[in-house]
Amino acid sequence: MSTAPQSSSVPPSSETPAPRGGSGAMFDMIAPRYDLLNRLMSFGVDQRWRNKTVDALELKPGARVLDLATGTADLALKVLQRHPETKVVGVDPSERMLEVGRHKVAAKGLTRVCELQVGDAQQLAFEDKSFDGLCMAFGIRNVPDRARALREMARVVKPDGRIAILELSEPRKGLLGPLARFQIRTVAPFMGRLLSGAREYRYLQQSIASFPQPEVFADQMRESGLEVLRVTPLTFGVCCLYVARPR
Repeated sequence: MSTAPQSSSVPPSSETPAPRGGSGAMFDMIAPRYDLLNRLMSFGVDQRWRNKTVDALELKPGARVLDLATGTADLALKVLQRHPETKVVGVDPSERMLEVGRHKVAAKGLTRVCELQVGDAQQLAFEDKSFDGLCMAFGIRNVPDRARALREMARVVKPDGRIAILELSEPRKGLLGPLARFQIRTVAPFMGRLLSGAREYRYLQQSIASFPQPEVFADQMRESGLEVLRVTPLTFGVCCLYVARPR
């Protein structure tokens, strides 16, 4: 019987580490069904939210718009649908989401006026005051350094331009608050896992719960060089639209 000590070392795992919640790699994994899940989990209300976001930009003919966290280009296409005379640049960290978006843009014959590119909201590759408007839907809560991203928004938008940020929130008040929280905490993540098989949808509830309340985030916007024009709760506070301009 051998008396040699056995090694306690554990062989390295062959499994790929799970992507960080909210990262481009995480969204790469859920890109194929992202649009379908958005519609089902919001019961189609997300499209109305996007309409309000585009309206808040108050765009003029010939405007150049930056869509951050563009993903599959839903909001970018909404801008062009309501303002065909504009041009849109969409930026997102997920190449697979952008791939889905490029197919949608091409199918509508809009590749000439809608450019999608990989990028980071915390470090935008654009000159100062180069856009007439900027929008972002369901993306700011995924940015690690939100203050830095907000300062970048203030930098690249013209002084008279509008910045419209659409983000989910967890209602704390109102008679329908408990029902809305149940939808966010339980129904949405469950449907995401059921329909996509992706555990990443648990991140949805966690990220919404940890996102600042509207008044707190509005203060962060002000501290980052933005003048907040209005904060509008949507659908019993499940979502919130923040409208600002560079200060």
